[in-house]
Amino acid sequence: MSNINRVAIFTNEYPPYTYGGAGVHVEYLARELARLVPVEIRCFGDQSDERPDLTVRGYGPWADAKTNTDPRFGGAFDALFRNLGMARDRLAADLVHTHTWYTAMAGFMAKKFWEIPHVLTTHSLEPLRPWKVEQLGAGYHVSCWVEKNALEAAEAVIAVSRETRQDILNHFDIAPERIHVIHNGIDLDEYRHTENTAALIEYGVNPARPYVLFVGRITRQKGIIHLVNAIPDIDPELQVVLLAGAPDTPDIRQEMEERVAAVSAGRPGVIWVQEMLPKPKVIQFYSHAAVFCCPSVYEPFGIINLEAMATGTAVVASAVGGIKEVVVPEETGLLVDLALKPGTFEPTDAAGFSRDLAAAVNRVGLDEGLQQRFGRNGRRRVEEHFSWTAIARKTLDLYETLI
Repeated sequence: MSNINRVAIFTNEYPPYTYGGAGVHVEYLARELARLVPVEIRCFGDQSDERPDLTVRGYGPWADAKTNTDPRFGGAFDALFRNLGMARDRLAADLVHTHTWYTAMAGFMAKKFWEIPHVLTTHSLEPLRPWKVEQLGAGYHVSCWVEKNALEAAEAVIAVSRETRQDILNHFDIAPERIHVIHNGIDLDEYRHTENTAALIEYGVNPARPYVLFVGRITRQKGIIHLVNAIPDIDPELQVVLLAGAPDTPDIRQEMEERVAAVSAGRPGVIWVQEMLPKPKVIQFYSHAAVFCCPSVYEPFGIINLEAMATGTAVVASAVGGIKEVVVPEETGLLVDLALKPGTFEPTDAAGFSRDLAAAVNRVGLDEGLQQRFGRNGRRRVEEHFSWTAIARKTLDLYETLI
């Protein structure tokens, strides 16, 4: 029996407004925690749900966030506006748990106003995402300040990988004993192989031909442009399927459009789906891919690799961050070395990285025996190490040490 009566979770993303790994994490963590202790979700949006063990309330945008200012600052102003509402409203919880910088200040203020412990999960770190200045302008300096102050004041910080824990120690003034590693997880019942191929046919993919798959947002962090640049070196027997939407900026969208058009000229079988598809359709794409590719240049964990592995699909990924704690080389997939220019997330040899990605994709994508072996091992690995039930239990155990 837990000594906690209620947990409050503050988050930017929550269904139906989920676009990244942090949102996936919160959705499943909240669901599993609610089986152990009542949970209250406060999130960005218009959600409203009242159930005995899981209540959800959305906080809408500030209509004037971009009025009479640099439009790039709007995201930061809007986040701070919603944070005020989250922290102000009466809170009958034993602790508050926040996710990403977008709600970190709300957690900091709730901790002070309602005199409860603050737990903060780091899904990524602002000092390691300098490209965000393209999206936020000088608002990026505000997000860095919010993250730093909230992290350093929190009673406990959860890192989603051992490498992320080290990044926190490298960039912030936090006692090591306050940083706890709890990995992301996967819903093993939802993410499993399906024989259904209707979604593939709907979007122009030939189920009878092998394909390499990318799933993710169009952002510098996810490294999608390096995979696009690899397409000329990917064997033409392989279709290239990009489930890539939600670009960070118009400039990134334009760059993506130009590169996809250039590498597709005279090369059939490049399919780019620009909408964010619902999970059942994405699971179909995972299930029938010859190989899944994650070319991220920065990845604290990489939950998409778990999703692919859970459906029994082989993985090719860059050897960065928490990916190295998920993908086991020559067992569940291949890792591609990536050297970065000092102080940046630009590859020292971008063309070479793209060629290495293509070589790894070709090796797996053209070898059915390798695909099957990696796929079996991948499913087994997620079953043994990454269930949400176990992760929720670890999280609740941490909560209880703070009460």
